Amino acid sequence: MSQRLRKVVFPVAGLGTRFLPASKVVAKEMLPVLDKPLIQYAVDEAVDAGADTLIFVTNRYKHSIADYFDVAYELEQKLERAGKNELLAAVRNVIPKHVRCVFVTQSEALGLGHAVLCAQPAVGAEPFFVHLADDLIRSDVACLRQMADVYDEKKASVLGVQVVPRQDTDKYGIVAVEADESATSRVRSIVEKPKPAVAPSTLAVVGRYVLAPTIFGHLEKIGQGAGGEIQLTDGIAALMREEAVYAHRFTGKRYDCGSKLGYLQATVEYALGHAQLGREFRAYLQQLDLTGNGQDKPAGKLASSGNGKRDRKAPAGGKPHAGGKARTGGSRRATRSAARQ
Repeated sequence: MSQRLRKVVFPVAGLGTRFLPASKVVAKEMLPVLDKPLIQYAVDEAVDAGADTLIFVTNRYKHSIADYFDVAYELEQKLERAGKNELLAAVRNVIPKHVRCVFVTQSEALGLGHAVLCAQPAVGAEPFFVHLADDLIRSDVACLRQMADVYDEKKASVLGVQVVPRQDTDKYGIVAVEADESATSRVRSIVEKPKPAVAPSTLAVVGRYVLAPTIFGHLEKIGQGAGGEIQLTDGIAALMREEAVYAHRFTGKRYDCGSKLGYLQATVEYALGHAQLGREFRAYLQQLDLTGNGQDKPAGKLASSGNGKRDRKAPAGGKPHAGGKARTGGSRRATRSAARQ
């Protein structure tokens, strides 16, 4: 396994049930953290790591991701005529010109391993990244870039890992490694969602992988595992019987944006670090009462509504004042294909 890493698989076919009813019509990967959807952060990280082929494994109902990466001719024309060049550049540059998108359909919801297997025709016989977009990782060096560096050194599959509370081991794939204190260590064993009492460690695999193409043969053979799904963890365990797999403790902060709390945490912390919004947003947070007794600090007679307008303060009586399908053509960058399993 010595080829350059240039392909990344984004499994985005999940239903996002933790965000219902919103996720009924909005893919969870399209939920914004400030002004960018989660999938944009994922793509930016992959491109930074050297990927030039983005493979989205989706389902037949989720068209918004393909639409997002397609060309919006009417919108671009309106922005150009209005002289809104900064917004125009933002719309046009969601992916660099040298990067292509491939869309593959996962016909049945049979788990993460099955989603990766669906990508096999697009991946071919190359090592590749797998990126779960709802795991947002903020770091000075992109997480996939860190893992690509480990791959370049080890020439073997790499799993992104972090320590989690023992009571949470049943939410993750958990690994045991040869050198517990090392940033990068060979994996001795991996198990899917073990109970805290029997978990081999608290080192959890999160949504970043570099995988050898030989993983596909194992995913084809293992059959359904926990939850009646084809588990990527089981495929990796089978792969380990033939070749080395390494765990890498990446540097950065992870936000579980597949959960409401993690999504809120990411939104707040990214807002605090925003060049234009950070100072004002911090001042807003400081005026809030965080003790839970409802006594926020006064914000003056007019309070910002968050949309650039101003809302009148309610009068003393307590009552407020009155008033107040995927396209198959037209893309210059996207290629769509379907793989039925």
